[in-house]
Amino acid sequence: MEVANKSATERAAELMDKYGNMILRVAYSYLHNMEDAEDILQDTLIQFLRNNPTFANDNHEKAWLITVASNLSKNKILYLKRRQADELSEELVADKDKEDLSYVWDAVKQLPEKYREVVHLFYQEGYSTKEIAEILNRNESTVRSDLKRGRDRLKNILKEAYDFE
Repeated sequence: MEVANKSATERAAELMDKYGNMILRVAYSYLHNMEDAEDILQDTLIQFLRNNPTFANDNHEKAWLITVASNLSKNKILYLKRRQADELSEELVADKDKEDLSYVWDAVKQLPEKYREVVHLFYQEGYSTKEIAEILNRNESTVRSDLKRGRDRLKNILKEAYDFE
């Protein structure tokens, strides 16, 4: 009954002492960046405070924390990759005055419709994958998958037509 009488904040402090280093190591193993790993540690504890889960035993508690830290780390990786793609998109838009990129959009037109529409909505219109999923009435994971496949096909089209690498 001792655990039930403790506040969530007290439990989070205990978890930090007991599992903080482990969570940090899990996050660092995914992210290879200590600042990001520390963010994941903090986010994991925030998830604990929000959900206030109950556990059958210490192993269940540890497994929950590892799972949350792993999922948050994977989400961070996806976010960072998307951010990198957004930066590339912004660079392309900024370079428009320097170089005519109409050949890229000509190549986009060669993509199958399901790839063409997500590439257009993401890069040209600036929608997030979540917003695209709502617009097209698809799962967000399907949109991300189509976006990746569309990029891969676009890369091949450009490689063949313009000898890009």
